[in-house]
Amino acid sequence: MKKLMTAAAVMALISAPAFAAGDAEAGKAKSAVCAACHGAEGISAIDMYPNLAGQKAAYASKQLKAFRDGERNDPVMSPMAKPLSDQDIEDLAAYYAGL
Repeated sequence: MKKLMTAAAVMALISAPAFAAGDAEAGKAKSAVCAACHGAEGISAIDMYPNLAGQKAAYASKQLKAFRDGERNDPVMSPMAKPLSDQDIEDLAAYYAGL
């Protein structure tokens, strides 16, 4: 029974989707452009722009990729996200999640 449980646990880990971990320090360095609308610390002073501080990394990453890949369109965000690599997105998401 112990071997069966161990095998099940290993299979669960192997089949789980892999998420790239972002580097919050790199994200901080990349966030200067974001600060114009979303605030220097991820708290926007303008109501039409959302706060990013404390946003869950997986959610922020998903939304940035959607803007970049054209799945979500916004006249401001879509062109901002277009040049971002997957690593850039993960770094930014890690930075804002940590605020």
